[in-house]
Amino acid sequence: MLRILGKATSINVRKVLWTCAEIGRLYTREDWGSGFADTRVPAFLALNPNGQVPVLVDGETVLWESNTICRYLAAVAGRSDLLPTSPGMRARVEQWMDWQATDLNSAWRGAFMGLVRRDPTHADPQRIAASVQAWNAAMGILDARLAATGAFVAGETFTLGDIVLGLSANRWRMTPMERPHLPAVEAWLNRLRERPGYLEHGDNGIP
Repeated sequence: MLRILGKATSINVRKVLWTCAEIGRLYTREDWGSGFADTRVPAFLALNPNGQVPVLVDGETVLWESNTICRYLAAVAGRSDLLPTSPGMRARVEQWMDWQATDLNSAWRGAFMGLVRRDPTHADPQRIAASVQAWNAAMGILDARLAATGAFVAGETFTLGDIVLGLSANRWRMTPMERPHLPAVEAWLNRLRERPGYLEHGDNGIP
């Protein structure tokens, strides 16, 4: 049985859980991370030296980095709809997955940690305001892309790019801050609500 190590409230763990829902993969999940089992113990660090969740254990295969895990699961399941085999189409999906993990994550971190997590190291109002501005600007890029496709991030069909960005967009709409009206993002989120995996692991009241 596939093992997923990480608490269910983690946004990165939820990427993996939603992917499993899409491909119909059974798994067992173990609570690791803040408030649960300590990820700095030797047994966990042997699986992921970064001490972060999620970690996936699939027989002899041990993986960390949530987007990589999602790619692996789709590939093992033979789900070329989620992760195309054509180099150009696959690159387009991975481009938006990488953008989520780099540009978008960097934009929201200060605002989310300060406004939702109330982390004292992210309490500077000016830094929070700058993060909010950067976050909204990044979401504007996503809105323009979705307006161009009229459907999903990589084009006409749902892919892994929508999973990782759907969770980030859910966090954006739930964080208590000012945000612009982005009609293409709103319409896309309504499309995602048609998928049981998003309702269970994305639009479930957890930012």
